[in-house]
Amino acid sequence: MSKNENALSIYALGGLNEVGKNMYAIECNNEILVIDCGNKFPDESLLGIDLIIPDMTYLEDNREKVKGLLVTHGHEDHIGGIPYFLKKINVPVYGTRFTLGLIELKLGEHKLSRETELKEINSETNLSFGKINVSFFKVNHSIPDCLGIVFDTPEGVIVHSGDFKFDLTPVNNQYSDIHKMAEIGKKGVLLLLSESTNAERSGSTPSEKNVGAHIEEAFVKATRKVLLSTFASNINRVQQVVDACIKTNRKLALLGRSMVNVVDVAMERGYLDVPEGMLIDQNEINELPPEKVAILCTGSQGEPMAALARLSTGNFRGVEVLPEDTVILAAGPIPGNEKNVSQVIDNLYTLRANVIYGSGKGMHVSGHGYQEDLKLMLTLIQPKYFIPIHGEYRMLYHHRLLAESVGVEQENTFVMGNGDVVDINDGIARQTREIHAGNTYVDGIGVGDVGEVVLRDRKQLAEDGMLVIILTMSKRNGKLISNPDTITRGFVYARDSEELLRDVNKLITKTVNELEHERKRQWGDIKHQLKKTVGQYLFQHTKRKPMILPIIIEV
Repeated sequence: MSKNENALSIYALGGLNEVGKNMYAIECNNEILVIDCGNKFPDESLLGIDLIIPDMTYLEDNREKVKGLLVTHGHEDHIGGIPYFLKKINVPVYGTRFTLGLIELKLGEHKLSRETELKEINSETNLSFGKINVSFFKVNHSIPDCLGIVFDTPEGVIVHSGDFKFDLTPVNNQYSDIHKMAEIGKKGVLLLLSESTNAERSGSTPSEKNVGAHIEEAFVKATRKVLLSTFASNINRVQQVVDACIKTNRKLALLGRSMVNVVDVAMERGYLDVPEGMLIDQNEINELPPEKVAILCTGSQGEPMAALARLSTGNFRGVEVLPEDTVILAAGPIPGNEKNVSQVIDNLYTLRANVIYGSGKGMHVSGHGYQEDLKLMLTLIQPKYFIPIHGEYRMLYHHRLLAESVGVEQENTFVMGNGDVVDINDGIARQTREIHAGNTYVDGIGVGDVGEVVLRDRKQLAEDGMLVIILTMSKRNGKLISNPDTITRGFVYARDSEELLRDVNKLITKTVNELEHERKRQWGDIKHQLKKTVGQYLFQHTKRKPMILPIIIEV
């Protein structure tokens, strides 16, 4: 930080050069406000990892400065890391009514409910943190109660857009507050941070209301059960499914823990209108005529353990997809999930279901703004400086070009990576330094205890397996007492490779005897030489590199 006590710093701990685990912060006058704390899900290369959250080391090192966590909305990539954050830095969490409902579910799972201070906000809320005053404005997205944030600092006004699109006919009547955005822009904005997810897509994002008409049409045409899978958090789409059930006189069953939990929160807090008696238990599905039943389930991203994937393989107890049932995937695949989604669709076709999927079928529209939406946000806010956020590098780059097209100077746009810092002093912004940032891996109950070395070992085990060498050696003179024993797992099948393993055992004996003759009796030296010699021999004869684990038993 500059010596000027009012100097301002903006940085990202997640959400730059990636889609997911959003986490940003503003630091002024020794006070830090954190914006969002999300997670993202691992790809196939991160074997065994359950979740990826931001590396919060910088915030931990400066925990006395952190005054609060402001949450723009309730999607996983904005709230999924909150329990892990609060275990390290227990500060008040500010969010809208629906967002706090989803956060409470997570805190309950982590047994943090009693220890956490949750403060409800809305678009009219004003907060003060030292020299930073915070206000909010409504934005429209694919989940209720979304906000943009305005930070009034001694250096000037900073605006964070949140995730947004400009839907002029929103299903839930939660319109983007365009007039308030325009007023903020007229008063003068020093810097805008705006999401970039759809910066490559031309035009404007279609309205969610378009999806409702297609869902209703599919329900009317269906002759048997209807199963629809979407994001549990997309309450607007869930409401449209409920409306289609009303239109076609169907009962509705919910499958999948997250679907049940989120719908419960939405109904309890008044964001979802479901007629009394419409919801049925999954045990009642088979008791009703199939044309009188609809099922709303998780698994639109092809997750192997989610309800839709299990239904597609016949592994969901008590519920079956039968020929001529209609299955609707009302969500687009997140990049990286295409293969899993395709497999689920193939499985459903094998069951002779009528499957409706793909962007051309009208069952999904994005909750993120296309290029015209992004340009409208820039035009309304009129920032001097601009930081594109929430996107992979090409998305950030395209958003930069959009900003230039509406008048933001090229040198005033910062396309950054996680950990890069923009410092503002006397109204001048510069990006000249960085802080520690990266990924923290969650594996079971372990947080951060799996690093690159462990992942590399897992990758080697997955690709080439392992060979365990067991040596029984004399503690007195360091000589072999018996022949070595080798155990193979995931490398070769022992019964089919007896000659290879016999030769390996001979090589092990020869190597150990040579080391003993050279008076090299340290266990570390023996293990190192065995790994090297046996590894070279196996690669020469099999072109594989199994993990080699020598175990020495002293007698």
